[in-house]
Amino acid sequence: MTFKPAEWPRKLRSQHWYGGNSRDTIYHRGWLKNQGYPHDLFDGRPVIGILNTWSDLTPCNGHLRELAEKVKAGIWEAGGFPVEVPVFSASENTYRPTAMMYRNLAAMAVEEAMRGQPIDGAVLLVGCDKTTPSLLMGAASTDIPSIVVTGGPMLNGWFRGERIGSGTHLWKFSEAVKAGEMTQDEFLEAEQAMSRSSGTCNTMGTASTMASMAEALGMALSGNAAIPAVDSRRRVMAQLSGRRIVQMVKDDLKPSDIMTKQAFENAIRTNGAIGGSTNAVVHLLAMAGRVGIDLTLDDWDRCGRDVATIVNLMPSGKYLMEEFFYAGGLPVVLKRLGEAGLLHKDALTVSGETVWDEVKDVKNWNEDVILPVEKALTQQGGIAVLKGNLAPLGAVLKPSAASPHLMQHRGRAVVFEDIDDYKARINDDSLDIDEACVMVMKNCGPKGYPGMAEVGNMGLPPKVLKKGITDMVRISDARMSGTAYGTVVLHTSPEAARGGPLAIVRTGDFIELDVPNRRLHLDLSDEEIAQRLADWKNPVEPPASGYARMFHDHVEGADTGADFDFLKGSRGREVGRDSH
Repeated sequence: MTFKPAEWPRKLRSQHWYGGNSRDTIYHRGWLKNQGYPHDLFDGRPVIGILNTWSDLTPCNGHLRELAEKVKAGIWEAGGFPVEVPVFSASENTYRPTAMMYRNLAAMAVEEAMRGQPIDGAVLLVGCDKTTPSLLMGAASTDIPSIVVTGGPMLNGWFRGERIGSGTHLWKFSEAVKAGEMTQDEFLEAEQAMSRSSGTCNTMGTASTMASMAEALGMALSGNAAIPAVDSRRRVMAQLSGRRIVQMVKDDLKPSDIMTKQAFENAIRTNGAIGGSTNAVVHLLAMAGRVGIDLTLDDWDRCGRDVATIVNLMPSGKYLMEEFFYAGGLPVVLKRLGEAGLLHKDALTVSGETVWDEVKDVKNWNEDVILPVEKALTQQGGIAVLKGNLAPLGAVLKPSAASPHLMQHRGRAVVFEDIDDYKARINDDSLDIDEACVMVMKNCGPKGYPGMAEVGNMGLPPKVLKKGITDMVRISDARMSGTAYGTVVLHTSPEAARGGPLAIVRTGDFIELDVPNRRLHLDLSDEEIAQRLADWKNPVEPPASGYARMFHDHVEGADTGADFDFLKGSRGREVGRDSH
């Protein structure tokens, strides 16, 4: 892609606040001077907002204040004026009912923070799962020059000589306790070993996936995604990004110049190659909607279907993000995609260079971590998009984390009406279930939970685990953690709370899963399905008030990104006149 930089110098948007000697500009400038800023900082140089998602209650981002200082150093060095701005931080491991319910709120808050304040460019300082997409969504809507800096993953976890991944081993050890293979005391001992440094999940969970998506989209400097949080090179990356955003403002290099349809296709293929999280589906769909790009579930299947999963990381493989970085990180993956003809090489990045120029000379330093294609974890990775009478608008499954013998399966449904019903009955030995059954959970989608929580990877019943079974087919309208694994069908759309066919599935019905043929079928006649839907009464009550009610009333389905219906098409809109 050819990009023509804007002329420099020119008047920037921050000068509407700070330029000149009117009463209004003196008002804005004078108040900021109480922080000790000299007058010449308001001379028209780029004002860069460091949008910081640091919070003590977002442990993945707990080190971002330190990282912000390095970003500031880079901005100062390049002749910019840095201002640190705290923004909404939706923590995956803290917020209830689920951080996903607050992704859209965070995106709205970021959008207004950028639009309503004197910021010429933004550094999006992110890490935890929802902070990356929410800030990118906000930046896409304002279309102000922006660059992503992620906090980086934790160091490897180790427990009794075994490499353990955050999240992935939480599910594994929890099932082992239920199966009687691990004691509760051993589980507690492992807890401390899972998270032994600052940073996000050290698996290819949603945080690492979205860091990789930001880099694959071209919204972060090459190599950003995999650097461990405590590695000194993470601080160097932050400082270099601070330098770069100043030039991006001078050039007027905006998200809409970078986040093109080709960039999203690159990201989808990258997600397949890394064995990325299913959560990337809803986030990229939402981000594309903010930029005005027509991206659909069909694009996910078209672009990702024939991409081999070559990154040997948990939950699909055996290594962790630390090894991925040492092997060469995401640039090696992008180079492999380019060599295979699966990369739009001329896609523009925040560096001002094309993605191919950034990665064409990198080397793979460990072919057991980033595998040759012939040794791929699965030759058809990506995200499988399933459709059929049970999911007319689509559902998703992650082949690299699923069991090959279950990819074509027909079984008797065991239905849980919601998460509370599941929790109440799953440990009951009288539950009529075996490993051939299909576990179905309803009312956990965007409207139903509310917020579409990560409960789709339902733990198996103890009576099945004790037989040595570790996987069953599971279907829901929920999401699952990117650190989880199993033959799990997610995001079933329309969701049950919207009256989708999932709502009328009963225990004893038979369901067919056929991943190779992308089919999800409820073995009932069209007439029976129509009659059940006609008789169905929605058990989900809308929240009475507040943000929860707003979310319920305006959230779209998972098949289009679960964004709010009123937020598309707002890119670049400025607000009204100064009130002073």
